[in-house]
Amino acid sequence: MAGMHQRTSDMADGRIVPITSALGLGIFLMLFDVTAVVVAMPGLAKDLGLAVAGAAWVIDAYSLAFTGALLASGALADRFGRRRSMLTGNAVFLAASIACGLSTDGAMLLASRVVQGAGAAFVVTGAIALVAGEFPDPGQRARAFGIIGVISGVAMALGPTLGGLLASWFGWRWIFYANIPFCLLLTFAVPRLVAEANDPNAPPLDPVAIALLTISLGLTIDALLRRDGSLPVRAACLAGGAMAAIMFVVQQRRSSRPVLDPRVFATPVMAGVGALLTAIQFGYWAVIVYLPLFLSAGLLVSMEVAGVALLAATLPMLPVPLIGGHLVTRWGWKRFFVIAFGLIAAGDALLALAAVCGSPVMRLAATVGGMLTIGVGAALANPQMSSVVLALAPPTQTGMASAVTLVVRQAGFAISIAALGATLARADMATAFAAPFALATLAALAAIVAAIVLLPARASQKGAAN
Repeated sequence: MAGMHQRTSDMADGRIVPITSALGLGIFLMLFDVTAVVVAMPGLAKDLGLAVAGAAWVIDAYSLAFTGALLASGALADRFGRRRSMLTGNAVFLAASIACGLSTDGAMLLASRVVQGAGAAFVVTGAIALVAGEFPDPGQRARAFGIIGVISGVAMALGPTLGGLLASWFGWRWIFYANIPFCLLLTFAVPRLVAEANDPNAPPLDPVAIALLTISLGLTIDALLRRDGSLPVRAACLAGGAMAAIMFVVQQRRSSRPVLDPRVFATPVMAGVGALLTAIQFGYWAVIVYLPLFLSAGLLVSMEVAGVALLAATLPMLPVPLIGGHLVTRWGWKRFFVIAFGLIAAGDALLALAAVCGSPVMRLAATVGGMLTIGVGAALANPQMSSVVLALAPPTQTGMASAVTLVVRQAGFAISIAALGATLARADMATAFAAPFALATLAALAAIVAAIVLLPARASQKGAAN
């Protein structure tokens, strides 16, 4: 009997790499499509006549649809099949990628990005659920998600560079066309490697929650990016977004089976975690979106060079996380995140300094130094965000906390892009970027305060796992 169990375990071990590689490819595509588009933004905006707000919406349309669809994708995947959900999302993502590449104006591109983001949510949700279902053994599941983490790190680190090369050599449209062979590979491989799975006891679809969350984020982002609107119109959009958010919280608190229970972040400790999750979007991820525009305006570099230069900010995502878990164990949560966000704040401040530097040599030095510093800080903090959530959330709420964390990350990303874009008056002058980089610095400093005031000094063994 023990021998049969060992053979079964060995067979499962042998399936980890092919299964997680196939499912991880889907997650790679979703992350790549965000990071690669970032570098192509200057050329894309010029070709389609998009201003700063329009260029920001190219990213935010994807993120907004992704966030809203996350609430639907989990319930539909559990009800109709996780593999079917992932493959359907993949087909939608494929069709939308082709439409993005064929776009002749900003409206068509934005509409295609919305569809692309919705498809991406189903791919990611289905892939994560399938990995968890295929490997019920905790050790095997940890190894599987470890491989997924490496694949995600590669997408985040190399996406801007690969995107810059594609855009420089073939044009920005090929960033979207490059998805085609990989989507077709997923269509072929996933049914042959992964069995169908569902969960009839999962929470039901909640269309009211989906609508309220999407409306809240959409109105807030529109208010921040609406440069041609009067102050009363922008204030009304902000008020409407806040009202929709309050209604979402009330509706979820009253639900017997909430999709996202806001009470997860009701304690001071978890409120601190929520602050860190939001701050890293402002201090790092949104900054990455605007760096190619800054490199183009401030250093007068091409898309190809900008993609390579961004490696300074993204490449640390590969080696640095390997030491993050050890540092958390040695320093504790409070000290670890104070140092990580201190690096992000220092890097953003260097970028703000670079924006106002009159000397080209000083601007180059401050830009490279800033990118390296935010890259190291984010590479320390970002992977440990999931660990701190699992370590500090109540044991009965770890699953819900993970789901809420994913939505907070995506919603924070969309809002931070809009907020930094709202402070950027024009994209053709280096000095204009001092304001968004300064805002990013303030967000990182706020995270330091939250870590000092709200986080416990020591990390549990569970939370220190990388």
